[in-house]
Amino acid sequence: MRTILIPVDGSESSNRAVKSAIKAANEFGGATLHVLTVHPPIVSGNVKRFFSIEALNDYYQDEGRNALLSAKALLDEAGASYTEEIAVGPVAQTIADVAKKKECDLIIMGTRGLGAVTGFVLGSVATKVLGLVDIPVALVK
Repeated sequence: MRTILIPVDGSESSNRAVKSAIKAANEFGGATLHVLTVHPPIVSGNVKRFFSIEALNDYYQDEGRNALLSAKALLDEAGASYTEEIAVGPVAQTIADVAKKKECDLIIMGTRGLGAVTGFVLGSVATKVLGLVDIPVALVK
């Protein structure tokens, strides 16, 4: 059975990737779908000085749950079985690491996410993932 990783960030582009993954899973005669959202770590010393590790972890989990909401709704509506994961780290590298850990056969992801920083170059995470993995990556526009 194939394993498909679907990195999501709550954007319309990632929702289109979820829909494509559902379709691909059906065409493959079934696949394990793993939905992942990655939040870049807050590295500012000022933030860490005023907030506890527990408060930061709660923040990451809340943001992760929010990013997963629309993807989970689409998957539930389609009756697809899936696993979900919230991770913190460098986004592209974390996606690549999870793909390897989960022994994924395919990554399906959007090309124009929300981005963590204003002015973020759209699609740069997808470009980085392409360079980090040795499995097929389907980019959904």
